[in-house]
Amino acid sequence: MGDVPLAHSPKGGVPPQTYCDHVSNVRSRGVSNAESAAAYYSGDRKTIVAAVEAAAVYHDLGKLDAANQDVLKKESRKPLPVAHEDAGVAHLDGLGQQEAAILAYSHHEGLFSRNEELVKQGRPFRQLKRTTAAGQVVADHVDLSLKEYVHIHEEAGCPILSKMEADELHKCGFSRRIALSCLVDADHGDTTRHYGHETEISHTDLRWLERLAALERYVGSLPEGKTEAERARNGLRKRMFESCRDAPLGPSIRACDAPVGSGKTTAIMANLLRVAAERKPQLRHIIVVLPYTNIITQSVEIYRKALTLEGERPEDVVAEHHHRADFADLNLRQLAALWKAPIIVTTAVQFFETLGSHHPARLRKLHELPGSAVFIDEMHAAIPSYLWPQMWRWLEIWTREWGGYLVLASGSLPRFWELDEYKALICGNVKNPNPDVPDLVRDESLRVHLKKAEERRIVYRRRPEDADALDCQSIMDFVVLRNQGPRLLIVNTVQTAAVIAQKMRDSGHNVLHLSTALAPVHRDIIVDRVKLRLRGKIENWTLVATSCVEAGMDFSFRMGFRERASTASLIQVGGRVSRGDEFSDSEVWDILLRDDQFRRNPVIEISRRALDQFTLEELNRIPPFELATIAMKREWTVGAEEKARQLIEFENSMEYPNVSKESRVIVAETCTVLVDQSLAEAIRKGEKVSKIDLMKYSVQIWTNKIEQLALEPLIQNRHSSDSEIYFWNHDYDPDFIGYMAGVLKLDEFINAGGAII
Repeated sequence: MGDVPLAHSPKGGVPPQTYCDHVSNVRSRGVSNAESAAAYYSGDRKTIVAAVEAAAVYHDLGKLDAANQDVLKKESRKPLPVAHEDAGVAHLDGLGQQEAAILAYSHHEGLFSRNEELVKQGRPFRQLKRTTAAGQVVADHVDLSLKEYVHIHEEAGCPILSKMEADELHKCGFSRRIALSCLVDADHGDTTRHYGHETEISHTDLRWLERLAALERYVGSLPEGKTEAERARNGLRKRMFESCRDAPLGPSIRACDAPVGSGKTTAIMANLLRVAAERKPQLRHIIVVLPYTNIITQSVEIYRKALTLEGERPEDVVAEHHHRADFADLNLRQLAALWKAPIIVTTAVQFFETLGSHHPARLRKLHELPGSAVFIDEMHAAIPSYLWPQMWRWLEIWTREWGGYLVLASGSLPRFWELDEYKALICGNVKNPNPDVPDLVRDESLRVHLKKAEERRIVYRRRPEDADALDCQSIMDFVVLRNQGPRLLIVNTVQTAAVIAQKMRDSGHNVLHLSTALAPVHRDIIVDRVKLRLRGKIENWTLVATSCVEAGMDFSFRMGFRERASTASLIQVGGRVSRGDEFSDSEVWDILLRDDQFRRNPVIEISRRALDQFTLEELNRIPPFELATIAMKREWTVGAEEKARQLIEFENSMEYPNVSKESRVIVAETCTVLVDQSLAEAIRKGEKVSKIDLMKYSVQIWTNKIEQLALEPLIQNRHSSDSEIYFWNHDYDPDFIGYMAGVLKLDEFINAGGAII
């Protein structure tokens, strides 16, 4: 290509990409992203679009440095010798575009820490710690070369922007994240398309009203039931569907506390489809957020059956995202999970951690959220209570300023926004000091009938207060020998579940295991086995599981046992026991466990202490939604308030890396680990791999355990010693305890105190 400046080097037979081609493509897609999002923005739309456009035009300006061009001319994984984002920052700042400069700085670095930038002595967002190969500070080197870069940029025929008025996105961190998302998606998308890894996602027409009609036909075709009790329950579900479908379009945040078995999955979707169709402009996406990965498949199956129209591919209509897959590495970007389909079913971890992230790859999909409807199901289990005040602030900004629509639903819905303790924080930046969150179901007689149908099917039990916590042998004896089945035992960590399940199997008991130690494809098989056993009326068996089964699963056991966690978790186990009121003697036991091989989950400590304060009499007398709300009130005084205030302070102070860290739903960072040999080999060879296959055949493991487990990196990150994806090179049991089969054999790992939660 002679002296034509380059943006990306040749790779695997693919020629290099010219600088001008990349800049022009990123500008075009970035502006398109920004305009699509800003169509729903109530603020200054031109400012959003202008900031993204300016950042896109100059984001790679530093690649024009001669030293960088020398590297880009060859096939190499070496990092560029001069940090290339610094030149864009310097030039945009000179044009009066500080916000665009921040976006250019952040498109690789991630959003900034205000305190770290303030100490740079009047040169914020510049590279003052990194040096060139010659030992010169990057910012100083760039200042001397900036005019030359701009000249090459203009001579190459690239877009040119002149001095503009200053922008003010900095007043809102949420808007800043939206803008960065627009830029990063354009940048990552163009690069992966150039190398042939990513193709344009085929557009699927929204057709919201047609999908609503299809959903009505689907619900109408469901069997009415064989017994009088079944017909009565199904009649209530029909009324529930109609009430949600016909609910008023406003306000933009609604609640639904309909109990277990009331048909929320389809009823709330009917409401979302109608809102999406009748809003002006009509909404772009419907996003269903679920707390646990294994209930995603169940919901996706229903939505694909009910909402796919003739001639469409179900996977194009309803996207299934099992866990977070946000890759920055050039060789993995095509595997990123994006919110492009009309309907997306995803996890609470992916949704909420995206809202608070500072990381470019994780923010890539956020610009699709404006003009979308979101249904947070089983919201009691979505995130720890201390995250809700800041999450509420972001969600309120999104619904008020970015055209969003939100439904919060759970059979044990905690109305924390009505508590004085939470109001002071969630309303801190909101015009309305008293959030109006009406219930979606306005028919009061229906609400009474639904709650009456849910009246106490089970009894909560506890062992005497002076009883010792149960070890592995004791819990097995207590659950299996003293109680009739089928039995459900839910514990707090993956390791505890695997240890108990293995002990039961070794002792000759009939047991199944279900946790995130299994890849989604194998969890689905276990779920089918559980349903088959329950339908077959097999009694003497036990399912040992983690919290992934406590909500949203259509299971009905005779007895339930829950290692002490949150109040809402205990209530939800009741939804998996005698679900259809088919057992007259069902109980749910709140139990304490202690064994050297068991592990504690630090995330639940605050909510666990709140449950400690409830008496057994209160658990059996107070309605579920009141219990959940009281529990959140108590959590406030045992640690939640301090953590909530700290997160809000970080956001207000623009300490974005700290916000990202403190707003994690899962406290520790996790990595994607493939359990399938053929997929791992394909990635090693640089071959195309399906996003769906990646999610179905992988698990998430804590990053700080990767080295202890000696996992094999599949692709080395060019900017660090870490990889973003690994291969599980130990024993893996797809029919029982998944990767814990390998972990339990690593005696040295366990004896050293390691744990995988």
